[in-house]
Amino acid sequence: MDTSSDTKIGCLHVVGVILLTVFISVSVTLWVIQYFLFPKPFQPVTLDARETTVLAQKLQQIGLPAPVDDLTPEPYTEVGASREISLSEKELNALLAKNTDMAEQAVIDLADNLASAKILLPLDPEFPFIGGKTLKVNAGMELAYANNNPIIKLKGVSVWGVPVPNAWLGNLKNVDLVNEFGGNAGFWQSFAAGVEDIHVEEGHLLIKLKE
Repeated sequence: MDTSSDTKIGCLHVVGVILLTVFISVSVTLWVIQYFLFPKPFQPVTLDARETTVLAQKLQQIGLPAPVDDLTPEPYTEVGASREISLSEKELNALLAKNTDMAEQAVIDLADNLASAKILLPLDPEFPFIGGKTLKVNAGMELAYANNNPIIKLKGVSVWGVPVPNAWLGNLKNVDLVNEFGGNAGFWQSFAAGVEDIHVEEGHLLIKLKE
């Protein structure tokens, strides 16, 4: 029996396994770096002709700018005016893409009592260590209505998938901002006083305003 030949085959087998392991490890590492430090821009959301028409009608009902504003002179009236803001997740993202410069840098998700956002923030090239890279931020906000008051709670913020400590967020995580700051005259008190209902469910947002 030629033991030297068997030894050579065994060594080659071990070397092959090592090289394969190194290749896989390097590939995974490069993928992770590419995913976290060089995330691809989001695909801007667009609406078809029918969806665009529906959105324009919704915007006109609540007095927001439509694609083509009607500047015909007319007396002001609130008769028949809608006090509901009803938008789908797709419509929100289409508005974001059409009316801001963040079409490829931000996207909104709507789930039950939760609005989430993913944001890509390019860093200044002179920023230490990671200058010129893209910061990937995820954030979630609870939106609901109970006991005659809106509920607005920051659920958390993560950077590159790592949750930011509550202390770094001013200890505002899971704090009802309306309840915490609405007792004093200011934005949150005025906001709460003007809202009749907030309802968020999978893919849809509804806000009812008071008179």
